[in-house]
Amino acid sequence: MIKLDTQTHQKLQLICGSSCDFLGFTLDLQNSTLVDKLRQSNGNLNEFSTKIFATLLTHYSLAKFTPLREKLVKYKDIPGGYAYEIAFNTRAIQPIEKFFGEKPDELLKASRLLGGKPLELGDVSVEISALKGIPLTYILWGAEEFPATANILFDESASSYLPTEDLAVLGEITTLRLIESYEMIKNCTERRRQ
Repeated sequence: MIKLDTQTHQKLQLICGSSCDFLGFTLDLQNSTLVDKLRQSNGNLNEFSTKIFATLLTHYSLAKFTPLREKLVKYKDIPGGYAYEIAFNTRAIQPIEKFFGEKPDELLKASRLLGGKPLELGDVSVEISALKGIPLTYILWGAEEFPATANILFDESASSYLPTEDLAVLGEITTLRLIESYEMIKNCTERRRQ
Protein backbone atom coordinates (compact mmCIF):
# COMPACT_ATOMS: atom_id res chain seq x y z
CA MET A 1 0.00 0.00 0.00
CA ILE A 2 1.26 3.48 -0.85
CA LYS A 3 0.29 6.21 1.57
CA LEU A 4 -0.53 9.50 -0.16
CA ASP A 5 -2.08 12.58 1.34
CA THR A 6 -5.61 13.52 0.26
CA GLN A 7 -4.51 16.38 -1.99
CA THR A 8 -1.99 14.19 -3.84
CA HIS A 9 -4.60 11.46 -4.17
CA GLN A 10 -7.12 13.87 -5.69
CA LYS A 11 -4.59 15.37 -8.11
CA LEU A 12 -3.44 11.95 -9.27
CA GLN A 13 -7.08 11.00 -9.91
CA LEU A 14 -7.43 14.09 -12.11
CA ILE A 15 -4.28 13.14 -14.03
CA CYS A 16 -4.72 9.36 -14.25
CA GLY A 17 -8.33 8.53 -13.49
CA SER A 18 -9.07 5.68 -11.09
CA SER A 19 -5.63 4.09 -11.48
CA CYS A 20 -2.12 5.23 -12.25
CA ASP A 21 -0.14 2.95 -14.57
CA PHE A 22 3.63 3.29 -14.72
CA LEU A 23 6.52 0.95 -15.50
CA GLY A 24 4.50 -2.22 -15.12
CA PHE A 25 2.85 -1.10 -11.89
CA THR A 26 -0.77 -0.12 -11.38
CA LEU A 27 -1.66 2.03 -8.40
CA ASP A 28 -5.37 1.73 -7.66
CA LEU A 29 -6.29 5.22 -6.52
CA GLN A 30 -9.48 4.01 -4.87
CA ASN A 31 -7.73 1.91 -2.23
CA SER A 32 -4.02 2.86 -2.64
CA THR A 33 -2.96 -0.70 -3.50
CA LEU A 34 -0.06 -1.22 -5.85
CA VAL A 35 -0.07 -4.16 -8.25
CA ASP A 36 3.10 -5.29 -9.98
CA LYS A 37 1.86 -6.47 -13.38
CA LEU A 38 5.29 -7.86 -14.27
CA ARG A 39 5.27 -10.21 -11.31
CA GLN A 40 1.47 -10.46 -11.35
CA SER A 41 1.24 -9.78 -7.66
CA ASN A 42 0.28 -7.10 -5.22
CA GLY A 43 3.33 -4.91 -4.91
CA ASN A 44 4.93 -6.03 -1.70
CA LEU A 45 7.56 -3.34 -1.79
CA ASN A 46 9.87 -2.73 1.10
CA GLU A 47 9.35 0.41 3.16
CA PHE A 48 12.15 2.29 1.37
CA SER A 49 10.70 1.57 -2.10
CA THR A 50 7.23 2.53 -0.94
CA LYS A 51 8.54 5.88 0.30
CA ILE A 52 10.36 6.49 -2.99
CA PHE A 53 7.19 5.82 -4.98
CA ALA A 54 5.11 7.98 -2.65
CA THR A 55 7.58 10.87 -2.98
CA LEU A 56 7.82 10.49 -6.75
CA LEU A 57 4.04 10.41 -7.19
CA THR A 58 3.54 13.32 -4.78
CA HIS A 59 5.94 15.46 -6.81
CA TYR A 60 4.37 14.23 -10.06
CA SER A 61 0.93 15.32 -8.83
CA LEU A 62 2.29 18.91 -8.75
CA ALA A 63 3.40 18.78 -12.41
CA LYS A 64 2.84 21.56 -14.88
CA PHE A 65 1.49 19.49 -17.74
CA THR A 66 2.94 20.82 -20.95
CA PRO A 67 3.06 19.36 -24.44
CA LEU A 68 6.12 17.39 -25.41
CA ARG A 69 8.68 19.64 -27.08
CA GLU A 70 9.88 16.80 -29.33
CA LYS A 71 13.49 17.73 -28.51
CA LEU A 72 15.54 15.05 -26.76
CA VAL A 73 18.12 16.12 -24.19
CA LYS A 74 20.70 14.34 -22.07
CA TYR A 75 20.17 14.27 -18.33
CA LYS A 76 23.05 16.72 -17.82
CA ASP A 77 21.20 19.26 -20.00
CA ILE A 78 18.12 19.31 -17.77
CA PRO A 79 18.33 22.30 -15.40
CA GLY A 80 20.58 21.18 -12.54
CA GLY A 81 21.27 17.83 -14.18
CA TYR A 82 25.01 18.33 -14.31
CA ALA A 83 25.13 18.02 -10.50
CA TYR A 84 23.68 14.48 -10.63
CA GLU A 85 25.14 13.38 -13.97
CA ILE A 86 27.74 10.98 -12.59
CA ALA A 87 25.24 9.26 -10.28
CA PHE A 88 22.67 9.09 -13.11
CA ASN A 89 25.22 7.52 -15.45
CA THR A 90 26.29 5.02 -12.79
CA ARG A 91 22.79 4.00 -11.68
CA ALA A 92 20.70 4.29 -14.85
CA ILE A 93 22.92 4.15 -17.94
CA GLN A 94 25.83 1.84 -17.07
CA PRO A 95 23.53 -1.05 -16.04
CA ILE A 96 21.97 -0.90 -19.53
CA GLU A 97 25.43 -1.12 -21.11
CA LYS A 98 26.41 -3.99 -18.85
CA PHE A 99 23.18 -5.97 -19.08
CA PHE A 100 22.22 -5.46 -22.73
CA GLY A 101 25.53 -4.52 -24.39
CA GLU A 102 26.25 -8.05 -25.64
CA LYS A 103 22.59 -8.63 -26.60
CA PRO A 104 21.04 -5.31 -27.72
CA ASP A 105 17.88 -6.91 -29.15
CA GLU A 106 16.98 -8.13 -25.67
CA LEU A 107 16.48 -4.48 -24.68
CA LEU A 108 13.63 -4.30 -27.19
CA LYS A 109 12.05 -7.47 -25.85
CA ALA A 110 12.32 -6.29 -22.24
CA SER A 111 10.90 -2.87 -23.08
CA ARG A 112 7.74 -4.39 -24.57
CA LEU A 113 6.68 -5.53 -21.10
CA LEU A 114 6.80 -1.86 -20.05
CA GLY A 115 4.93 -0.60 -23.12
CA GLY A 116 8.11 0.49 -24.91
CA LYS A 117 8.03 1.42 -28.56
CA PRO A 118 11.04 0.86 -30.83
CA LEU A 119 12.84 3.81 -32.39
CA GLU A 120 15.57 4.01 -35.00
CA LEU A 121 18.54 5.42 -33.10
CA GLY A 122 21.83 3.65 -32.29
CA ASP A 123 21.89 -0.12 -32.74
CA VAL A 124 18.72 -0.40 -30.66
CA SER A 125 16.52 2.27 -29.17
CA VAL A 126 13.21 2.39 -27.42
CA GLU A 127 10.89 4.97 -25.91
CA ILE A 128 9.26 4.11 -22.60
CA SER A 129 6.55 6.25 -21.09
CA ALA A 130 7.72 6.11 -17.48
CA LEU A 131 4.87 8.33 -16.29
CA LYS A 132 2.23 10.09 -18.38
CA GLY A 133 4.03 12.94 -20.16
CA ILE A 134 7.54 11.69 -19.32
CA PRO A 135 8.94 9.44 -22.04
CA LEU A 136 12.48 8.12 -21.61
CA THR A 137 14.44 7.27 -24.73
CA TYR A 138 16.99 4.49 -24.31
CA ILE A 139 19.69 4.24 -26.97
CA LEU A 140 22.17 1.38 -27.05
CA TRP A 141 25.20 0.75 -29.22
CA GLY A 142 26.10 -2.90 -28.72
CA ALA A 143 29.54 -4.30 -27.95
CA GLU A 144 31.37 -5.21 -31.13
CA GLU A 145 34.76 -3.66 -31.80
CA PHE A 146 34.31 -1.32 -28.84
CA PRO A 147 32.59 -1.68 -25.46
CA ALA A 148 28.84 -1.10 -25.43
CA THR A 149 27.61 2.44 -24.84
CA ALA A 150 24.16 3.68 -23.97
CA ASN A 151 22.30 6.84 -23.20
CA ILE A 152 18.95 7.83 -21.80
CA LEU A 153 17.38 10.95 -23.21
CA PHE A 154 14.45 12.98 -21.91
CA ASP A 155 12.05 15.23 -23.73
CA GLU A 156 13.02 18.83 -23.04
CA SER A 157 9.69 19.26 -21.21
CA ALA A 158 10.58 16.66 -18.52
CA SER A 159 11.59 19.26 -15.94
CA SER A 160 8.07 20.70 -15.95
CA TYR A 161 6.80 17.35 -14.63
CA LEU A 162 9.35 16.43 -11.97
CA PRO A 163 12.32 17.98 -10.18
CA THR A 164 15.68 17.01 -11.68
CA GLU A 165 16.55 14.67 -8.80
CA ASP A 166 13.25 12.82 -9.29
CA LEU A 167 13.97 12.42 -13.01
CA ALA A 168 17.20 10.67 -12.04
CA VAL A 169 15.26 8.35 -9.73
CA LEU A 170 12.71 7.71 -12.48
CA GLY A 171 15.53 6.79 -14.87
CA GLU A 172 17.04 4.44 -12.31
CA ILE A 173 13.68 2.76 -11.63
CA THR A 174 13.01 2.39 -15.36
CA THR A 175 16.41 0.76 -15.87
CA LEU A 176 15.78 -1.62 -12.96
CA ARG A 177 12.38 -2.54 -14.43
CA LEU A 178 13.97 -3.20 -17.84
CA ILE A 179 16.47 -5.56 -16.24
CA GLU A 180 13.67 -7.21 -14.26
CA SER A 181 11.66 -7.63 -17.48
CA TYR A 182 14.65 -9.22 -19.18
CA GLU A 183 15.14 -11.63 -16.27
CA MET A 184 11.48 -12.61 -16.37
CA ILE A 185 11.61 -13.30 -20.12
CA LYS A 186 14.84 -15.28 -19.71
CA ASN A 187 13.42 -17.38 -16.85
CA CYS A 188 10.21 -18.04 -18.76
CA THR A 189 12.17 -19.12 -21.84
CA GLU A 190 14.36 -21.45 -19.77
CA ARG A 191 11.30 -23.06 -18.14
CA ARG A 192 9.77 -23.73 -21.55
CA ARG A 193 12.95 -25.47 -22.67
CA GLN A 194 12.85 -27.82 -19.68
